[in-house]
Amino acid sequence: METLNAAEILAALGHETRLSIFRLLVEAGPEGMNASAIGEKLALAPATLSFHLAHLNRVGLVKGNQAGRFIYYSADYSAMDELLSFLTSNCCQGKECLPKTKGNQ
Repeated sequence: METLNAAEILAALGHETRLSIFRLLVEAGPEGMNASAIGEKLALAPATLSFHLAHLNRVGLVKGNQAGRFIYYSADYSAMDELLSFLTSNCCQGKECLPKTKGNQ
C-alpha cells in the first residue's frame, strides 16, 4: 500500500459518521447490511448515509452489491487487512508487541 492511499483511507475513517458506518459493517460480517438497515441503526438520513457510503466506497473500504431493489454494503476485509499491515509493518523492529485484538476495548 502506498502512503498516499493509506492517508486517504485514514482521512475517510477520521470522520465520526464514516467510522461508525465502517465499524457497523465490520461487525455485520461478509453478508453486510442494506442501506436502510444501516441508516436505522445509526439514525442517519438517507442522503447523509449515501454521501458517507460513497466516500467509503471511493477509498475502497466498503463495497455494495445489488440484490433486487436493495444494495447491501459490506466492509472490504482485504482492504482493512492491507491497511493494518501497512500501519504495523516493521513494528517494534520485528518483535511481537501488538496488543491482543480480543477482549475488552
